[in-house]
Amino acid sequence: MFLVFIGPPGAGKGTQSKRLLAHLRIPHFSTGEMLRAAIEEDSDLGRLAGQYMDGGRLVPDDVVMRLVLERLSLPKYALGCLFDGFPRTITQAQALDQALQDRGTPLDAVIELQGFERELISRMQKRAITEQRADDTPAVIAQRMEVYKRQTAPLLSYYEQRGLLHSINAMGSPDEVFSLITASLATK
Repeated sequence: MFLVFIGPPGAGKGTQSKRLLAHLRIPHFSTGEMLRAAIEEDSDLGRLAGQYMDGGRLVPDDVVMRLVLERLSLPKYALGCLFDGFPRTITQAQALDQALQDRGTPLDAVIELQGFERELISRMQKRAITEQRADDTPAVIAQRMEVYKRQTAPLLSYYEQRGLLHSINAMGSPDEVFSLITASLATK
């Protein structure tokens, strides 16, 4: 099963993705981890990606896609994975769809965790205290929410039009949310 996992900051993506990975027994495909690994390996693509990341800029779609396709060809991803942090643009989504279709393993579903912004911000503020996360300051939270809205809205529409989007209310307990996710996937 090939899944894309989307949700705003504080919606519980980390918690739910761990549970879903264990439940489905598929590997995690994190573009953040992939980019860091390519940089550590000092590959040509890694050096190129590093130039953008070091400057605080987004890595261009063509570079991300070359890395994704290279990594996706590994045997551990032959039967599925959970894409986390990817795709981030319509161009990436279309390229992923084409790559998966070409190999006969199309995307199965896109899980979107939804929540009320005020509640999500409250969650992140509590998390900042309990987990001592320096990246959960009010300014950073506001910036992350804005980036999510700007980047993700087009993806949600794209996947909804393709009949792949499963929107899940993430405002319940972790167990309640996980039950909603698994029930939604059972209809696939």
